[in-house]
Amino acid sequence: MRALFVHQNFPAQYRHVAPALARRPDTQVLALGENAAEPLPGVQHLRYKAPPAGAEGTHRYLRRLENATFRGQQVARAALALKDRGFSPDLVCCHPGWGEGLFLRDVWPDARMLFYYEYYYASAGGDVGFDPPGEPLQIDDACRVRMLNANHLLCLQVSDWGHTATRWQHSRFPDWARERLSVVHEGVDTEVIRRLPGPEFALPDGRVLRQGDEVVTFIGRGLEPYRGFPSFMRALPAILEQRPAAQVVIVGGDDPHYGSKPREGGTWREILLAELGGRLDLSRVHFTGKIPHAALQAVLSISSAHVYLTYPFVLSWSMLEAMANEALVIGSATPPVQEVIEDGRNGLLVDFHAPEQVAAAVVKVLARPEAYRELRRAARRTIVERYDLQRRCLPQLLDLIDHVAAGRRPAAEPGMGQSMTENMAQAGGPPG
Repeated sequence: MRALFVHQNFPAQYRHVAPALARRPDTQVLALGENAAEPLPGVQHLRYKAPPAGAEGTHRYLRRLENATFRGQQVARAALALKDRGFSPDLVCCHPGWGEGLFLRDVWPDARMLFYYEYYYASAGGDVGFDPPGEPLQIDDACRVRMLNANHLLCLQVSDWGHTATRWQHSRFPDWARERLSVVHEGVDTEVIRRLPGPEFALPDGRVLRQGDEVVTFIGRGLEPYRGFPSFMRALPAILEQRPAAQVVIVGGDDPHYGSKPREGGTWREILLAELGGRLDLSRVHFTGKIPHAALQAVLSISSAHVYLTYPFVLSWSMLEAMANEALVIGSATPPVQEVIEDGRNGLLVDFHAPEQVAAAVVKVLARPEAYRELRRAARRTIVERYDLQRRCLPQLLDLIDHVAAGRRPAAEPGMGQSMTENMAQAGGPPG
């Protein structure tokens, strides 16, 4: 089999499955992305040229689609070059979120296509209108949100089948689209992601934190509202006052990854520090910026209480890795988190919008760490049983690939053994 993986930041979600597929006999695996990447065994990584930016004068509803179109063009050009060199894949696995998947069917009409769909936007029930609560959505924003799905809607016509990481993400798609989507998480390597023996973490000022110290941790790719950074920061004065030995480690960059920058300029970190002023003992609040993954594991292994807050949106890998590390996760009672954490069984849940609840939960955990040992163990068991890479998720994804490549309905769905042609007819016709 010849397989092509397409992701602008490859390997990303394909880090494990691409080399696993490449280990099979008589299988050729290529990857196509914009950015340079670490080499993966058996995978030939190629790059496409960075796309131009859309015009400033483009209607704001259409800017994301215009950028996706430019990126799709660049990927199509790279795909045509591959085709001219004699490479035609039997299977294409693509993350279409930035437009890469738009024109692949036009280059390779006979290839089977399996796309990874992360999120379908709606003006209610998800991230839009969640924060601040109760604020009515203006019609202009509702129209803009509807247009955010244009790229996905086009790609759903291109792909034979799709998959997404969680049941809640799956539930966000229209009924007809869910008929062609499987739920398969990319998995957590629990043999690697586990509580380290005798971990240490050096702070930016040179001090070293160890297991047994009172350490409150917070991790976000970007320190922004989507991941509850303001709520967490507003909880800190009470935590620091009531737990005078506590140290707070905040990991993440200043640039928002999902939401917008502050309207007044600056960063969310600067705004929250200015808002809280002298209420924070900054000698005990440590911003590390972005750190290597190995250092992240050390942070999670020394954590006494790990706070993870999120809008109803895509679930972060960091929360699952925290649980695999037996960190005590204090999470937001929002649907992505509630799919994994049951309050009082494998973690604690709080109101996203209530910093006082966040503070109370953290203080409670720091005061009686021995009372939460079983929750920590249960957190790891949850990840091992439901999200383990080698025993569960990777085999599921490879099985999904095999079914799509063979033109069969995936095994995890009703009607196993149907041909893909029969299945597409039932689900509303063949791909465009």
